[in-house]
Amino acid sequence: MKALVRGAGVAGLTAAYELAMRGATVTVVDPRRDITGTASWYAGGMLAPDCERESAEQIVQDLGLNAADWWETALPSYVTRAGTLVVAAGRDATELARFASRSNGFQTLGEEEIGALEPDLGGRFRLALHFVREAHLDPRAALTALRDRLERKGVSFVEGAPRWMKRFDVTIDCTGMARAKADPQLRGVRGEMLILRTPDVSLSRPIRLLHPRFPVYVVPRNDHHFMVGATMIESDAIGPITARSMMELLNAAYTIHPAFAESEIVESGVGIRPAFPDNLPRVTRNGDVIHINGLYRHGFLLAPAMARQAADLVFSRQTTTERIHEACH
Repeated sequence: MKALVRGAGVAGLTAAYELAMRGATVTVVDPRRDITGTASWYAGGMLAPDCERESAEQIVQDLGLNAADWWETALPSYVTRAGTLVVAAGRDATELARFASRSNGFQTLGEEEIGALEPDLGGRFRLALHFVREAHLDPRAALTALRDRLERKGVSFVEGAPRWMKRFDVTIDCTGMARAKADPQLRGVRGEMLILRTPDVSLSRPIRLLHPRFPVYVVPRNDHHFMVGATMIESDAIGPITARSMMELLNAAYTIHPAFAESEIVESGVGIRPAFPDNLPRVTRNGDVIHINGLYRHGFLLAPAMARQAADLVFSRQTTTERIHEACH
């Protein structure tokens, strides 16, 4: 079985991994020289199926429950299993109650318990929700390591647009927003993020700060770096982060800990995430071409499940995938 994977973001690399692990000869092609600047590059890397249930369909939680296991199997030692802590400022306490009513899999913590779990947050919040079984990873490190592992396993990576498509038995299209012209149902959802650095804050897990307009999360990375994100703007404009968004993200970080006011702004970035009208991912087949798209803001969480479904189609030789789309509704 010779398979061509188009796109080297998280959807493409996970699909390539599933195919290669099942014995396919895989080539990955992408017009970019590297993956910097893609939506995957600017992701938070949270593997948070229980938190996402608050605003997503049940199928998102179901499909994402095994994501941490998949990533840990593919990349041992890259996954941190410390859960997610959801907090709210005192004036937004009702947001915490609302979040709890629409999600599951959490423990409610009081002020002392919060301080025991995250010492730097001691005394800052009266209540929190700890989603114990969730995890996170550094998406940039994970993408780089996954590509390295695929290359060691014999997967070929090609830059540009190949003209030799007929050499392959099947093509897996994971091109995200690049496919929007061919699929008018796809839309872009703009996400903006910051990377801050401060040696004055230590966190062991992602912190989600609830807000009436939109939630913001802070995800710890190496060397006292923190990813702060992410807005969800109905736009496919790729321009730089807006002043409004930067102020919102910085204010949220400051609410979590005042030391963020003195942090270095190491980087700002914008990613355009592909989404369908229902915000659910789809795996569809048209002849010898299988499409994985519409991961929305759930890229690292749902890509493993989508990759498995696509690989199942490849090796089962099914001719239709309506059952997969129906499972997402």
